[in-house]
Amino acid sequence: MKSRHLLVIGLLLFSFLSSPASAATYTVDTDHTTVGFKIRHLLSYVQGQFNQFEGTFEYDPERPEAWKVEATVQAASIDTNVAARDKHLRSADFFDVETHPTLTFKSTQVTGVTSSGAKLHGLLTLHGVEKPVVFDLEILGVVRDPWGNTLAGFTAKTVVNRKDFGLTWNQAVETGQLLVGEEVGIALEVSGILEQGKKQ
Repeated sequence: MKSRHLLVIGLLLFSFLSSPASAATYTVDTDHTTVGFKIRHLLSYVQGQFNQFEGTFEYDPERPEAWKVEATVQAASIDTNVAARDKHLRSADFFDVETHPTLTFKSTQVTGVTSSGAKLHGLLTLHGVEKPVVFDLEILGVVRDPWGNTLAGFTAKTVVNRKDFGLTWNQAVETGQLLVGEEVGIALEVSGILEQGKKQ
């Protein structure tokens, strides 16, 4: 009986030691994070951003298998610095924010990890459609700010086709060229604060 108890304890201990512990959790610092995008408009590119968002990520430089990301963006906060264009983008022609008020991203895995970068795989839900995407991740490092907060920073970029998410509106000009491009470049500049009580 004693040996059986020892065996059970040993198995539990092995399970505990071999299971991956969660990495440190960071909250996205919205004051120092940008959710940006750009898209072709005839002969040039229009750039914009979303001003309201939130998210968390788990990060340990030594254990990329534990990295996780979850984020939510408010679609109505889209901002291209032109009020009439932003109103159109919020309408049913594009984001239809009344029906689909948020964009979300949830990571699924990380691959190709180096000391300065990685591939961040995940599911992007936009306009009510969920699709897998891969971000090229640049790792900017971990530092402590003058107020004692531990910060982690990243740049993440990807390109998606808006038609894959049901954003199909377009209009042809007299030359036959379409007004709006299909590919959207997404660029995130992310700063996170370690969840140990933010200091000021």
